[in-house]
Amino acid sequence: MSLESAIATGAAVALATTFDDNIYLTSFFGRVSRTFRPRHVVVGEFLGLTILISISLVGYFVGMVVSDMWVGLLGVLPIMIGIHQLMGKEDDEDSDVIEEVEKVHTEVGRPRIKQSLWSTIRDPKTHRVTAVHVSNGGNNVAVYIPLFASSSLPSLGVILTMCYMTIGFWCFCSYNLTRFPGISVLIARYGRKIAPFVLIYLGLSIIVKSQSYRLVLPA
Repeated sequence: MSLESAIATGAAVALATTFDDNIYLTSFFGRVSRTFRPRHVVVGEFLGLTILISISLVGYFVGMVVSDMWVGLLGVLPIMIGIHQLMGKEDDEDSDVIEEVEKVHTEVGRPRIKQSLWSTIRDPKTHRVTAVHVSNGGNNVAVYIPLFASSSLPSLGVILTMCYMTIGFWCFCSYNLTRFPGISVLIARYGRKIAPFVLIYLGLSIIVKSQSYRLVLPA
């Protein structure tokens, strides 16, 4: 996979799997107070992505010992997720995520005026943000695993970089959208219409690239 292709793939998968993040991120930033700071949101979000990626890296190591054709069959997973999103009804998801955010906000502890990065990482408030990210991005693992498994090490590095950059982009945008929270909902709503097609395309590209279709189609 060329550098340009890896960048495009990384950007596509990152955007397709994180469109919804700006909803709860905007809600989190909108509830910032002396007890709940923006650093808790940013660090918690990156920790959540790191957890999902760490779980998904299993696919990369599997790809090192299993034939590319068999690994490529995992491309069916993002296709199924994309089809499910096209057919499913997600009207209530926004309110469900907001309820989780409100629950986190009501459970924050006493204020801490200054915190080091390590203290912020260990802070329960950060962990609760991480929990929301992981629960909201559970399906992401099914997308990351076949993608990582079918990638070379340099391409994987580029893809991971794009994922982290995208999360940083959403944090920046959501922080600035706290004055206009409705915009984040609109972004996610239109993003959901595009994301299924991106996921289906990614799944098909994985299957074609690994030539996995030869396992199921007659010679």
